[in-house]
Amino acid sequence: MATAQRITGVHVPHSKSKRSIGRGATVAAAIAVVAAVTLPMAAHAADAAPTTPAAAAKLHDDFNGDGYQDLAVAAPRGKVGGKVRAGYVAVVYGSAKGIDLAHKQVISQDTPGIPGAAEAEDYYGDGLAAGDLDGDGYTDLVVGAQGEDVGDVVSAGTLAVLWGGPQGLSGGTAVATGTEEDRVDPLRPALGDFNGDGHLDLATGNRLLYGPFDRTAGAASSHRLALEAECFTDDVAAGDVDHDGTTDLVALIHDRSDDDLHDPDAKHRRAVYLRGTADGLSAPAPLKNPDGTRMRGGESLGIGDVNKDGFGDLVIGRPVDGSGEVPLEDPLLKGGQIGVVYGSADGPDTSRTTIITQGTPGVPGSPEWGDGFGGGISVADVNGDGYADVSTGSGTEGIGDVYAAGQFTVLRGGKSGLTGDGAVSMNQNTANVPGTAEQNDFFGAETKLLDVGGDGRPELFVSATGENRDGGVWAFPNPVDAPTATGSVSFGAGTLGTVADGSALGAGFAR
Repeated sequence: MATAQRITGVHVPHSKSKRSIGRGATVAAAIAVVAAVTLPMAAHAADAAPTTPAAAAKLHDDFNGDGYQDLAVAAPRGKVGGKVRAGYVAVVYGSAKGIDLAHKQVISQDTPGIPGAAEAEDYYGDGLAAGDLDGDGYTDLVVGAQGEDVGDVVSAGTLAVLWGGPQGLSGGTAVATGTEEDRVDPLRPALGDFNGDGHLDLATGNRLLYGPFDRTAGAASSHRLALEAECFTDDVAAGDVDHDGTTDLVALIHDRSDDDLHDPDAKHRRAVYLRGTADGLSAPAPLKNPDGTRMRGGESLGIGDVNKDGFGDLVIGRPVDGSGEVPLEDPLLKGGQIGVVYGSADGPDTSRTTIITQGTPGVPGSPEWGDGFGGGISVADVNGDGYADVSTGSGTEGIGDVYAAGQFTVLRGGKSGLTGDGAVSMNQNTANVPGTAEQNDFFGAETKLLDVGGDGRPELFVSATGENRDGGVWAFPNPVDAPTATGSVSFGAGTLGTVADGSALGAGFAR
């Protein structure tokens, strides 16, 4: 059972004395010139590599190179060495039998070789992304700490890369450090080959770091990323939307206003598209509806080919519905929704969209205020049919009369796109699911589809950030073509050997 704290997105909000960049914070006010997408900050010489499709293949989450994907999950409010909300990252390794709870790591800034030191309110792990950044064949892990102080600058923020190897993750290199005028937004890092040179690059809400990455020098070059002036970044995702072989970037943003974070129409929630080119990311283009109005953004984002036409499709989660306290421009937003914008040679095609809610035929449940449907989006091919499928959470879904117990749903891709047909939904009251649905568990706060068993069928991982007031993670096997409760397991502080003290374990999985 959790504390009486309500979440409406994929992260538990922070409450701290330091000045925070905030959830999904920002392109800061200092970045006022939107037209200048990348402003050079630093660079070092790097050997050029031939353009290959290998960069996309390196996003495989295999930290120790044994052929099985591994799970990285954040506990950004975890207590480390007595320091509250210092934060840590847990890694559980995959195996032929699936997730191996006996083979795990817990990494904090007090771990030898990791940059920095654990301090109160660092929120280490607030952003995670996995990919082979130095090209050695082992997946590396990008870790953000939004509350990290740098000198006298409070909450300057940092990004570091932890390096993969035969024994798993070890050592690390700081690759971005904030200043008073230029704080780092580390919350939603995304990896992709944005300039087609065969090296992975790293983007966040306000940073763009081009590879290759070096274990001593860091990124080949670092730039500011101006999405729009004076905006918060809700989420970013990388994928090849236009099917040209170079990764594109999409960001969900809204205008800066702390008063309207729970208002679904607050300050024009919107999306911008940055095309990957040989020269890097293009200027951000706001997505517009066919009638010229701005397309609604959202709070959670994934990219995958749900209709198998070769183009990456935007899967936009919109869990924030105002809980009935504000009028909605879109009545289908009640309870939350998922909007799909299909990819094309010209980028996202807003004339071809799909809306999925809990009222869509085949989707379990019904739309109710504050359900949070559309949170924690993850996109992968669950059944091996070539169509990307989607997992999503409803972290604030009531189960019976139990408030904010939460659940998850898996939706199917198909020839006509994302559909409600064959949807699967579970909660902690579902038979064979460990635990019991309790108030403020927030089960489904985040989801992750990941093939830890190496059989080509991703397992589903679901977090409950309020479980036992500390958080936990559930693993659902996928024996045929869908996650099943039979054989599902869960883990938390007891398994990891960490301190159960409101850590918000499961606040994010590596992207």
